[in-house]
Amino acid sequence: MAQYDVQEISKGVHWVGVRDWDRRMFDELIPLPQGTTYNAYLVRGEKTALIDTVNPGFENELLAKITMVMNPAEIDYIVMNHAEPDHAGSIPFMLEQCPRAKLITTKKGARMAELYFGATADRTIVVKDGDVIDLGGRILRFAEAPWLHWPETMFTFLEGERVLFSCDFFGAHTAKGLWDDENEELYSHAQSYFGEIMMPFRKFGRRGVEKARELDPLIIAPSHGPMHRHPENILGLYHRWTSGETRNKAIIAYVSMWSATRALVRTMSERLAAEGVEVVQYDLPCSDIGEIAKDLVDARAIILGSPAFLGGMHPQAVYAATLVKALRPPAKFAAVLSSFGWGGGAVKQAGEILGPTGMEIVGTVEMGGPPTEAEHSAVAQLAKDLAARMSE
Repeated sequence: MAQYDVQEISKGVHWVGVRDWDRRMFDELIPLPQGTTYNAYLVRGEKTALIDTVNPGFENELLAKITMVMNPAEIDYIVMNHAEPDHAGSIPFMLEQCPRAKLITTKKGARMAELYFGATADRTIVVKDGDVIDLGGRILRFAEAPWLHWPETMFTFLEGERVLFSCDFFGAHTAKGLWDDENEELYSHAQSYFGEIMMPFRKFGRRGVEKARELDPLIIAPSHGPMHRHPENILGLYHRWTSGETRNKAIIAYVSMWSATRALVRTMSERLAAEGVEVVQYDLPCSDIGEIAKDLVDARAIILGSPAFLGGMHPQAVYAATLVKALRPPAKFAAVLSSFGWGGGAVKQAGEILGPTGMEIVGTVEMGGPPTEAEHSAVAQLAKDLAARMSE
């Protein structure tokens, strides 16, 4: 029988989550080079609350870890901070194992719990912003945090010990390290996670950061990745990211079928660097979407390169442009580079996809055949113009 790790992270608070080292994709979109965790927490007073559950398939490990601390049948409450299955998928199993437990969630969460997990009204307690539950000398306070990143999301705060259970907010996809200072790459993973999950909801994220600061936690315990016992580090980063602060940085994401577009990209990269711009370059067919999302968090400009493909952009470039549109990064400026053989269309399609983002398309270079010196000069001038706009 496996020997499990259960840690007391604060007085009467145990981490009973699961490390999933083998998972390599999330939402069939996000690469997970270090796996992930599904964090669940036991808070014990005279009564006991289980904060979140785990991804389906790990129910028995969750139950075994709880059993190392207490009899699961004596759990009084199961808190559902968020209805997504990686946190709430084991709720039906746990409600069976904990016959007296009531499910605590928001009004919208209660509807989702009924729909997805069969939670009945007689076993559900609906809470709103500011409501509390007394575990017997230990108070859980609930704070609604809609659109971080679903409409029903909430935070749970343990007063006294000042532990903030923030669900997806402040999380990271990595199975390495229980605490923030045990994973030297944590903040890079946290930035990727923010770009992939939270960036489209920056307005709500700003409110979430304010709410967290008002609670003044000693520990932030998210539902993915290590816990933060140095909370100011992640709070400072989230303040920057949710505020849309950018650096003098440009992302170049491109596809090149026969090297012509790559040649234009090379000139753009070199000339931007000469203008003092930090350049991050991605060859899309062999790039990690998580890394691109990470750099989108604080990039000021995006350059898209694509050959024409059947009257439009290459499918890989369409995917990248659509992802940029969906993630809503704070970048202010864009440029498009394209080459074609017998017909163009890539620049037009790029404009159609990127136009609604509000980014200013500073310029485009489109050419037929291999690039000439004149076209390289046009790219160099575009780089100079783009760098000037970025520096403003």
